[in-house]
Amino acid sequence: MTKADRATPEVTARSDSVTAAVEPRASRSWWRLIALLFGALVFLFPFYYMIIGSLQKTQNTSLSGVLPNPGNMTLHNYGEINVAIDLGKSIINSGIFTGGVLLATLVFGILAGYALARLSFRGRGLLFALMLLVLTVPFQLLIIPLYVLIARNYGLANSYLGMIAPFAINSVAVLIFRQYFMQLPAELFDAARIDGASELKVLINIALPLVRPAVLTAMLLTFIGPWNEFLWPFLITKQQSLQPLAVALANYIDNVAATASNPYGAILAGACVLAAPAVALIIGFQRYFVSTNIGSGVKG
Repeated sequence: MTKADRATPEVTARSDSVTAAVEPRASRSWWRLIALLFGALVFLFPFYYMIIGSLQKTQNTSLSGVLPNPGNMTLHNYGEINVAIDLGKSIINSGIFTGGVLLATLVFGILAGYALARLSFRGRGLLFALMLLVLTVPFQLLIIPLYVLIARNYGLANSYLGMIAPFAINSVAVLIFRQYFMQLPAELFDAARIDGASELKVLINIALPLVRPAVLTAMLLTFIGPWNEFLWPFLITKQQSLQPLAVALANYIDNVAATASNPYGAILAGACVLAAPAVALIIGFQRYFVSTNIGSGVKG
């Protein structure tokens, strides 16, 4: 028997073992794909039902209402909610509120994160520990003292500044910027200081261009909070012309919805308008959000 004849059974046995090992992996991949698809459908169903409900001419909350009925589809609900709460003005108010919070979060977050990461001063570790402790305190516990401070002491009730002030400093954004600044080589900062650059120039010209992913991460994480915020703007603003979309929609549900021809559809139409910017932002920046979120991990 030649060497080639002896090698043939060995090759056949190896191929059989490889095939036997690949088949269970393939079956596990199919089950994993099915599980992921099922989870995606469960997650997306509320959005689908919200859109279908907002387009219904007459309210249909039965199981048959899940399927679109061309004879019962209309955009009238969007026009009705627009007339009731002035969608344009409410969206502008939400934009001003969210934009102010984003601007303050980036400015104070970058400054605080840089100080905690790159400046040496007494009590830096204690200050960072206190900042982490703030993350564990629910915002609802601070509402009463914040309202007394901002509305009564500072007189900022019924103003955009009064809405923005409690959210101006975001501890999560400070943490993100601190971790990114700590990952930068210390030699860059030392070289800039030797050349006579001030700390502000070092921050703006050296550090900030290198942490652009952190800026995007902080913006994405911060946007959803103030855009959907209801409780604080509801307490601090009593004028309808200043109320953001979430508060205006809640007032519509309490005061006007009962008199509408299809209150269910109008409410869902308002919910669609409220959710659209956040969903579009996440979809548009999903690739950047995933990569920056992974890159923001703490390195040992």
